[in-house]
Amino acid sequence: MCPLTRRPLLSGAKNIHPEGAVGEHSASLLVHRYILVISPALDCLRTLAAQDQTDMDRWEVPSYEPDLPITEKSNSRTRDMDRAQPEQLVQLLRDCDTEIFQHLWEGGAGYQGLYSDSVVQTIVHVARNVEEILKCPEDSLIVMSGCGTSGRLAYLLATSFNRLLKRLKKQEVFAYIIAGGDKALLTSQEAPEDSPHLGALNLEQVCAGKRRILFIGISCGLSAPFVAGQLDFCMDNLNVFTPVLIGFNPVNMARNEPIPGWTPTFRTVTERMLQMQETHRAFIINPAVGPEPLSGSSRMKAGSATKILLETLLWAAHTSALSHTHTTHRDVLNLLRDYEHVHRITYSQSDQIAVLVKQAGSSLKKGRHVYYVGWHTLGVMGIIDASECVPTFGADVGDICGFINEGYAEMGNAEGDLSSLGPEFCIGHKDFVRTTLPNVTESDSVIFLFTLGDDLHAVEDLALCVKQRTLGLYAVIHASGPHSVPDNIKEVFASVMTFTWPSTSEEENSFLRTLQVELATKWVLNAVSTGAHILKGKIYRNYMMDLKVTNSKLFRRAVSLLQMFSGCPEELCHGALIQVIYSTDQPTEEMNTAPLTEHAHTANTCSKVVPTALLMLRWRCSVHEARARLDGHMIIRDAVEACLTA
Repeated sequence: MCPLTRRPLLSGAKNIHPEGAVGEHSASLLVHRYILVISPALDCLRTLAAQDQTDMDRWEVPSYEPDLPITEKSNSRTRDMDRAQPEQLVQLLRDCDTEIFQHLWEGGAGYQGLYSDSVVQTIVHVARNVEEILKCPEDSLIVMSGCGTSGRLAYLLATSFNRLLKRLKKQEVFAYIIAGGDKALLTSQEAPEDSPHLGALNLEQVCAGKRRILFIGISCGLSAPFVAGQLDFCMDNLNVFTPVLIGFNPVNMARNEPIPGWTPTFRTVTERMLQMQETHRAFIINPAVGPEPLSGSSRMKAGSATKILLETLLWAAHTSALSHTHTTHRDVLNLLRDYEHVHRITYSQSDQIAVLVKQAGSSLKKGRHVYYVGWHTLGVMGIIDASECVPTFGADVGDICGFINEGYAEMGNAEGDLSSLGPEFCIGHKDFVRTTLPNVTESDSVIFLFTLGDDLHAVEDLALCVKQRTLGLYAVIHASGPHSVPDNIKEVFASVMTFTWPSTSEEENSFLRTLQVELATKWVLNAVSTGAHILKGKIYRNYMMDLKVTNSKLFRRAVSLLQMFSGCPEELCHGALIQVIYSTDQPTEEMNTAPLTEHAHTANTCSKVVPTALLMLRWRCSVHEARARLDGHMIIRDAVEACLTA
């Protein structure tokens, strides 16, 4: 394929089964066979890269990257994001997040947006199912499930709404499932995403003894086998389950590749659900929110849209159940507009967000760290953002870390204290003071996340301790109504970003405000961590060049990146990845024929897999030589550009 346009580059290149071998020839022989076409492909890449962004096709047009689903396309707004300064970067992220709130997309595809009548009406139907369970909770359960970011948001909302119900002295009815268990809340555990059987088993265990279950499966790209297995299980047991799918691709873009050891594909599961939706036995909520600013990084826009959708339908159902009414179309629209207002409030602080991006980037470039120190659910938002950096950017576990005031007691996760699993699972403020703070230097960045309703004495005391180690101390503070940040708090920090929200009186409205404050904090932290890694040079253009290849989805994404930036056919790129993963220039037949899940398992301990494979393809060199070339550049972007322009 021709890079970027994906026009056919080679004739006669084999198409291989996604779980099959790389072909009868080894990758090393294929390099010599196809090398004659790489230079013309790179010329094509250079020509297209030089075009002004305004000349690029917009992603809404069906011909734009037609072989990719929306969630995997590149966003034309951010084609040169890796060259943006912090201020420009924040503006790009703001513009991309604005796409979440489209009504109906322009262009030939006619995708339904968040405000589309069909999407809003489906939210209403699901909310009314939630209402019924809240009104009659006996033997009932609302289960939210997902992988990675989706599972973390499922945890956050399940625990938050259960706490609300407990305060109101009502029965708790929410539960969550995350692929890989609770340790996936804090670290990357992406391999379990590939098992539909494990997903179904986890669901069956959580729901044991319940007679009525509303199941909400979250798969942003309509691709996770773990969630597909759960949805399929629900549809086989409709006497108990009502399945709901949340994602951000049209059904015809759901992954349709075979899943090892399982008959359905994700697409066949969604098509079955679509038929059942006609009789309200299953529901799919899948507005298009546009490609991610960083291609394929669903932790960002898709994660934000997931939080908006879930909170809208759950909050609408909660208030309707309390008032003995039913959720209406207008209720949903009003809540969505409230979240759109949160977006405007958040990015009104773009200049201050850029300050944090610049400081965090400076810390990472110096080989130092960024620490989020948060209170209550804002601490959770910091932990979630930090946990996503390892698979997204190939970052070290300690590059960005999150801490929460009372540790696991505040987290309220199902499996309780996980600190015995290792230092990366020690997340309390006491852990921060005991094990992390003594190693903090002036080159580190520490960002406090709190509201004026939190214990400001504790905030000040901890901040003063940190200030003894570094002046790189910053705060993101949320204030309500007329309350202002006390001078003694302002004086501790090098910079303070303050969000002022309208006052709320009733406890329930205060709960909704908390949800909105979390979203604003998520947008800020996504900008900080993404921007910092961009400034460090961890992406190329708007692609995750150094992603961890830890499951089948990420393996396919890696192959796609190699095709795009090397101009080589799929077969050759697949082979190069195998060579890097197994550190050999002559893979065995067993390696070549292993399923993607096995490749991903082996790759879990590998670093810089995609950049190394790209240099191999470009330079016609061995794995060892490619790694040596890569080690000669501190910034991956420089190494990639060197190989593309040589």
